[in-house]
Amino acid sequence: MDHTSNPNGLVQGRVLILDDDPDVGRIFAIVAKQIGMEAEAVTSSDEFFTKLAAWCPTHIVLDLIMPDMDGVQVIQRLAELDSDAALCLTSGAGPRVLKAARQSAIEHGFCTPQILLKPVSLEQIEAFLRDPIAGPKTRPNRVANGKVQILGHDIQRGMQEKEFFLFYQPVITCPKRKLKGFEALIRWQHPVHGLVMPDSFIGVAESTGLIHDLTNQVVAMSLKWLGSSPVLHRKTLSINVSAKSLDDKEFPDRLGAAARSAGISPSDVILEVTETAAASDELLALDLFTRLRVKGFKVSIDDFGIGTSSLSLLARLPFSEIKVDRSFAMASQESEEARAIIRSTVDLSRNLNLDVVTEGVENKATLDYLDVVGCDFAQGYYIARPMTGEQAIDWATTSPYAN
Repeated sequence: MDHTSNPNGLVQGRVLILDDDPDVGRIFAIVAKQIGMEAEAVTSSDEFFTKLAAWCPTHIVLDLIMPDMDGVQVIQRLAELDSDAALCLTSGAGPRVLKAARQSAIEHGFCTPQILLKPVSLEQIEAFLRDPIAGPKTRPNRVANGKVQILGHDIQRGMQEKEFFLFYQPVITCPKRKLKGFEALIRWQHPVHGLVMPDSFIGVAESTGLIHDLTNQVVAMSLKWLGSSPVLHRKTLSINVSAKSLDDKEFPDRLGAAARSAGISPSDVILEVTETAAASDELLALDLFTRLRVKGFKVSIDDFGIGTSSLSLLARLPFSEIKVDRSFAMASQESEEARAIIRSTVDLSRNLNLDVVTEGVENKATLDYLDVVGCDFAQGYYIARPMTGEQAIDWATTSPYAN
């Protein structure tokens, strides 16, 4: 059953509540039914998983403190079952415990888990159930984890059959909220497994030596797209680069030739490398990034803030941009620590004369906060989800962020 609203303001969906206090479960169920949703409340994990299998809820409300199976264990089990229900975590244990549980849920593949500190108000319950961002999600990264067996020859066949394609997610300027450019995101339409996400095949491509050919395909497709429409003129394009590309001495030359062929200025192309990849061999990274910068390309340190060598890398390597990991933006409305990390990263970027991008922006309050602290650029589901190339060109002309 889809999580949708009808013209009367009612919401379709099913809510399953696990709380050892039956009164709390009843309150959630009452609110859910008042806005048009079906609801069931249970007080034990056995009842919960039995109902889960039979009922397929669109929303799950989970109390972290349970006598038989604590909330983190339930999260782990839900991830193993590949549940795509929207998740709300409740507890009276305090905000730091809730934030930690939310992070655990995120790392288990839940996109936007909500947290509510007890006692929970009726308004908070209704807001969670009505929030479209909290609607059901597919979690292909979890499906791919250990369940989709990808082999090197399969990737090679997929490249030959042109089964890999790109989605594009917009990046906007924070102060003026205008389109800056897009990030290219690879996907695989597999004939057997369906849509396969990069977590399932990038590691295999790296270990089998196919990553260079795959990167070449991404570069060719994305640059051709960027040069395909006047709407995209002087918009930036971010391309993710594997750690294995660091030892590919021909990559800067191939990239330069591809940009010239597509009529793209190198200054509009940003290569994103995770800090973990850059730290794996700093000398190779130094040589490659310097050559890319000499040719006019930009280099971004991706997932900034979750590694261990960020500051030393910034001092040694010629980055042009810092990309703040999405986990900090997603936690920023509840976590002063996350807000402090974003603020300090923006300040650091100013001192080093670097641009800073924050990804994972999922609501207006987070985008407003980035404006306040002076972040340059933002990216996330609140702005736009990844889309096909054709959809992205249309979005560039019709969205509220169109120039």
